[in-house]
Amino acid sequence: MASVKNYIGQFHPIVWVLLIGTVLTRGSAFMTLPFLSIYLSRHMDLSPIIIGLTVGMSPLMATAGGFIGGHLSDRFGRKPIMLTALFTLAFVYYGFTIAAGQGWFILLNALNGLCTSFFEPTSQALMADLTDKEKRMKVYSLRYTAINMGASVGPLLGAYLANTSAKLSFAITGTTYFIYAIVLVYLIQRLVIPHKEQSKKTVSIGDAFRIIKTDKSLRYLIIGIVLVNMGYVQIDSNLPQILEGKLENGVVIFSMLITINALMVVFLQMPISHVAEKFKLMQVMVVGAFFMAAGLIGFSFVNGWVVAILAMVLLTVGEILIFPSNSMMIDTLAPEHLRGTYFGAAQFRKIGNFLGPVIGGYLLSHSQGQMMFWVLAIITLGSIIFFTAGNKSRITSAESTI
Repeated sequence: MASVKNYIGQFHPIVWVLLIGTVLTRGSAFMTLPFLSIYLSRHMDLSPIIIGLTVGMSPLMATAGGFIGGHLSDRFGRKPIMLTALFTLAFVYYGFTIAAGQGWFILLNALNGLCTSFFEPTSQALMADLTDKEKRMKVYSLRYTAINMGASVGPLLGAYLANTSAKLSFAITGTTYFIYAIVLVYLIQRLVIPHKEQSKKTVSIGDAFRIIKTDKSLRYLIIGIVLVNMGYVQIDSNLPQILEGKLENGVVIFSMLITINALMVVFLQMPISHVAEKFKLMQVMVVGAFFMAAGLIGFSFVNGWVVAILAMVLLTVGEILIFPSNSMMIDTLAPEHLRGTYFGAAQFRKIGNFLGPVIGGYLLSHSQGQMMFWVLAIITLGSIIFFTAGNKSRITSAESTI
């Protein structure tokens, strides 16, 4: 009991609230958004292009929205940005239950992407504000585990509700966000938050853009993670099509792979991160890129469920190594008064979530799936060049300030 109490006590209560909220809200979001296109095709007379535009509005707005939200949190504080985003997200999901025209769905999903991109970098920055530097890698790993706990349960509930009451799933998600916001309002008022959350140093949005533009380390890191995302996003975009076309019960196998991916992250994130902490961040990210590329190459040889599972295991280990380390690297680069801005700038990595499906889809339509995975594996390995260049630039900058 004492060890549990000590483990819980090493982090600020607000950090635990954010982690629990991440499980609940991500689980609710995974219960609805993956099935939005199904809902639109069943209940709205929309063309596939309009459905694609509607679904794509969320990541499109999130690409630039994260930078703006992160900067605003540096300038005006974490609390107003986070709470405004959460209450608006509740409104968005309630709006989905009564929306009757395509314009409303496009607008609401655009707001969803914008507010999510405001909340995520701000919450990461607040976690860093409230956590000692030597424990931040553990916090980022816990956050990534929380995301995947939600991802392991949400789609199962969503698949059931999609066939029974899709509007109920929207209402549940909206209520989850609303309760989360209320709890945060209450606890932020009651609990003592260290003064370092706020900074007297402020910069304009123009100055923030110029700072990011001149930070080579951050720029290289973002480019590297964009390349990683281009490979990783194939899990959601082109892999299902390939499995369905090549394997009997391909859809069932794909569902099994998604579950394996989420469960591996939930149960292995902390043990692997504990080992990874003994190495330099750059070494961990490079090894992660190799594992992810190996997983993509493994998918190119899929001829049954055994090879598919092995490929997913390799890719997931790469995922576990890269993504929390990426957050820690951004934390290392960010000046204290610009932490939100830096985490917001990192949202530009979602460009890879656009480019990956497009490039993968083009390769799949003009060649075999094997060629697609090989090309994207090479692109993923290309991230190592930028990770290394960013790390070298970071070291050079640090030495020049001594």
